[in-house]
Amino acid sequence: MGKALAVSPLAPASFPDLPVIDGVRFSTIAAGVRYQGRTDVMLALLDPGTAVAGAFTRSATRSAPVLDCQEKISGDGAGSGAAILVNSGNSNAFTGKGGVEAVRAIADATAQATGVPQARVFTSSTGVIGEPLPFDRITAKLDALAGTLDAGGISEAAKAIMTTDTFPKGAAAEVSIDGKTVRIAGIAKGSGMIAPDMATMLVYIFTDAKIARSDLQALVSASNETTFNCITVDSDTSTSDTLLVAATGASGVEVTGHDGFADGLHGVMIDLAHQVVRDGEGATKFVEITVTGARTDRDAKTHALSVANSPLVKTAIAGEDANWGRVVMAVGKSGAEADRDLLSIRFGDVLVAEKGWVSPGYSEADAAAHMKGQNLRIAVDIGLGCGAATVWTCDLTHGYIDINADYRS
Repeated sequence: MGKALAVSPLAPASFPDLPVIDGVRFSTIAAGVRYQGRTDVMLALLDPGTAVAGAFTRSATRSAPVLDCQEKISGDGAGSGAAILVNSGNSNAFTGKGGVEAVRAIADATAQATGVPQARVFTSSTGVIGEPLPFDRITAKLDALAGTLDAGGISEAAKAIMTTDTFPKGAAAEVSIDGKTVRIAGIAKGSGMIAPDMATMLVYIFTDAKIARSDLQALVSASNETTFNCITVDSDTSTSDTLLVAATGASGVEVTGHDGFADGLHGVMIDLAHQVVRDGEGATKFVEITVTGARTDRDAKTHALSVANSPLVKTAIAGEDANWGRVVMAVGKSGAEADRDLLSIRFGDVLVAEKGWVSPGYSEADAAAHMKGQNLRIAVDIGLGCGAATVWTCDLTHGYIDINADYRS
């Protein structure tokens, strides 16, 4: 990771102006966990009364921080506030008992520095797998972190959690409820090792809404299925995926059952999910794949992910080749029900194939023109039922190899 990475051509023009969320403060610091000359630790301190919900990787080799968060997430401790401590550069995954001890040491030090109970300290680590986390470099900085907390520090927090990311990721929404404003702001990191099985990244979302933990968890779990669980960069599910959503209640606005809040939260989550794909390692194309007409929604998602994860489809996209035969292949191998003679495929608005054969009106030039854009759409109708799903991915270029071939150097 010694080489500076060029900013993705799919990156937003700038980091968004995120609102201050009352009830949460941020600080960052350079601890030298792995990187030199940049911040690599983030602390978020949440006021008493904060509800915390989350989702985590389902990997069988998930990291010590993930396991610790999973144990704590359903605990009843909102009255004591909470803290989130994140380091980049080392994932503390596949590190045995030492990894567990590192999490405990960091959580204990964070609790001591902030006054938050250890059971309400949520930690995350991201970076290289299989190397011991030099946690003493982090614990040595806890007092300094606690002493520089700032309600307006979320943009710096987004930078501190980056690894191979080429730009920091943020999104926000405001929702009006009974004439009062509820604010939502979130940050994320993610660039490689991205495949649906929760989120495959680190995501932290904050709101001043007042909501019970169980209701917040239900909203997070539901939105997760159609946002972070519908993106893929390289089909590889991380050991460290963590999504935490914290509701401080500082606005005093109750949002239980309010569709506007659910929509606002979903909007922030889908925005962040798309940004992760747009920062896919080596990506030059952002691709939306929609499958309709499947026997069930589940079948539709299976087909869509098979297309999205196909190296042959992704390299064709990188080469701007309207090779619809590779889409046919990916649908056929997915394992979900399909009928060759009922399939239809579109690249953008161009119908390229139908009824088991190339469309009579197919224009190679029109399809090729669509493939030259940065934002592409591939649509497949299976012709069997009403099931539908949409997933998002990127192309596969030599840049992905360049980044990952020397990731530990």
